[in-house]
Parts: sequence; structure tokens; C-alpha cells
Amino acid sequence: MVATTHRRWLPLPVRRLPSRQPMKTPVCILISTRNRARLPRCHLSRSSDPTPTSEAQVTDSLRVAFACGGAGGHVYAAFALAEEVQASLPGSRSLFLGAPAPSLESATAASSSYPFAPVPPCLPRALLAAALHLYHFRPHVLVATGGPPALPSCLAALLLGLPFVIQDQDAGPAPATRLLAPLSRRVFLAFNAPVRLLPKRKCAVYGNPVRMSIRNRRMSKAAAMARFFPRAGLVEAEGMEVVLVLAGTVGSPQINVAVLNMYYEMLSRRKNRYIIWQTGPDDFCEMESLVRAHRRLFLTPFLHEMDMTYAATDVVVSRAGSVACTEILVTGKPAILIPLPTIVDDHQTKNAYIMADVMGARVITEDELDSSSLTCIIDEIVGM
Repeated sequence: MVATTHRRWLPLPVRRLPSRQPMKTPVCILISTRNRARLPRCHLSRSSDPTPTSEAQVTDSLRVAFACGGAGGHVYAAFALAEEVQASLPGSRSLFLGAPAPSLESATAASSSYPFAPVPPCLPRALLAAALHLYHFRPHVLVATGGPPALPSCLAALLLGLPFVIQDQDAGPAPATRLLAPLSRRVFLAFNAPVRLLPKRKCAVYGNPVRMSIRNRRMSKAAAMARFFPRAGLVEAEGMEVVLVLAGTVGSPQINVAVLNMYYEMLSRRKNRYIIWQTGPDDFCEMESLVRAHRRLFLTPFLHEMDMTYAATDVVVSRAGSVACTEILVTGKPAILIPLPTIVDDHQTKNAYIMADVMGARVITEDELDSSSLTCIIDEIVGM
């Protein structure tokens, strides 16, 4: 049994949201309690001024630091939470701690206009850098969503007396989550399974956060298709079968090679089929040199406008990363999942089979993956 969330444990009691507003993300809990007097004051933010602060003033000055990095799942979860905080409390401030540029988190922070503070990879230096960034920003809470910067940032928060919470996206808790969970204020989980491995009284199962642009998408398929295939007309767009290939944040040689061996035959055989193919930055140059140009193929190292991408898509071929799985669930797209077996604790395989149980996603292991099996399953899903 998962421990029931009780308001007196919550680290950021700011103000109660109206009951008609659903709690879409874990951070909504941090800003939804009634009693302002229970706000834990961090050691860095104590003031000698005894003048009482109104609830509106404290709410508008809420400061939240996010520690994330590495995989796209960790990064996009943090930015989805930051969007939710900003939408609920327009006067709040956020700071992102992550790996120095060039990194996914630094690029995403720049494109989203959020302040970013680099945390170097070496642990002693990372701990010092994170402590300095947190000392100057003085957040009310640190939210750690995983990746290399999360551990030193949480340790720095402990040294400075700052409360921190953890958001773990996977079906199995990360090693850092197991280590830090007893010291955290709350552990937000995407699945029930990890609860048995963590302090139950601190666990709350809320699913994974999803970016507001994806959750609230209003774009038609024809309008989205115009972004990727401008030559396709509105009439043609209605009969399109669009396959989205997501080879991971960095890239996947196994997925890319399988698609490379089948894309041209598929496009030649099916005149109404289109492919949007994200190769990942590491594999893009090689794939670009091998791929034959085709007007119904969109090849790119990375996709940023995922709301538009999902609006155009009929079936998704993807790794089984936590956030990718959550976005597929939210958008309701049929999916073919190819878990990466080399991940610690093999959590992508766990994610994939949970998706198979919940929404009927098809799972192909890397040993089973080839161009023939992939083509066959795509044809089964979108029609012969």
C-alpha cells in the first residue's frame, strides 16, 4: 500500500489551489496547502527583519531550484514542473542546475529563458559549485529529477539546510533515489512498484510530469504536417500515415540501422506513408550520409516542438524512456517500444512492459529488432 499523502508533511505550503484545478504534477502539491505558518524556512533565507510578510508576498517570491541532467527524461521532467510552478505562481522564480554547456539541460534552459547554473562532473567540484549556486539563489526547495547533477545538488542542499524533494520517473528507483530518499522531504514516483524499495511514508505516486505544450495541444494533423512536409496539401494530409521514430536523446545505432534498412522500401510501397525520424545527435551525420533524399522523409538530429510532432503522428517507434512513455500515454499514440537493455536496473524494459499492459504498446527487444520485424508491426498498426 502506498502511504496516503498528508498535508502536514508537505515542504512548501503556499496557498490552496481551487478544487476545480486538477493536480497535474507533483510540484502542485508543493503549492497547494492552506497553512502558511508551516513553511520551513531555509537557513539561508532567515531575515533579521521581524516585519511579518503577507501570504501574497511570500507566494509571489517562491524560489525553486531544479537539479537535472543526462537523459532527456530527467531534463524534460524538470522543465515540465517548472512550467507548472510558473503557471500557478507567475511571480515565482526558478533556477536550473545541470551539466555545463553543451548539454541538453543548458540548451533547454536557454530556449525556455530560465536561469541556468553549471555543475561540473567531478563530485568534489560539483558539490562546491552546487552549494555556491544554491547559497546565492536561496531557494525554498530543491527539486531533483535525476541525472549526474542531482546527487551533488541534493548533498549541497543538505549541507546548507535546504529542503529537497525527489521526482523519479522510472518503474525502478535510481540508485541515487535509494540513497537520498531517507534524507528528502518527499519522493514523487511515477509507478507503484518502487514504493517497496523506499521509505513508504515519504512516497507519493503521481505519474510523470508532461510539458504543458504537449498536454494542451490544439493543433490539427494537417497544420502539424505542414511544418514537416510543406509540399503535402491539406487534402493529402487527411490520408497520411505518419511514423515517428525517436532514437533517444543521444541516438541509438540499433534503431537507426533498422530504420535505415527499411525506410525506402516502405515509402516506395506505401504512397501515403511519411516518416519523421529523429536520429539523435551522435548518429545524425552518419545517417544523413547514408539516407537517400525523399520528399516523404523528415530527417533530423533532434525534435524540439514535440507538441507539433505528436499532432502529426499516427504511430511512434521509440526507446522506452520514462518521459517518452508518459508523453505517448498522454497523447494516446500507438507505440512500438524498444527498451535499452544496458541501462542501470534495466528500467526501460520495466517501463515498456508496463506500457504494454496499460495501453497495448508493442515491445521489441534489441535481440529481436530488425527491419523486417519493425516493418511488419508498423503495417499491423497503421494498416496494410
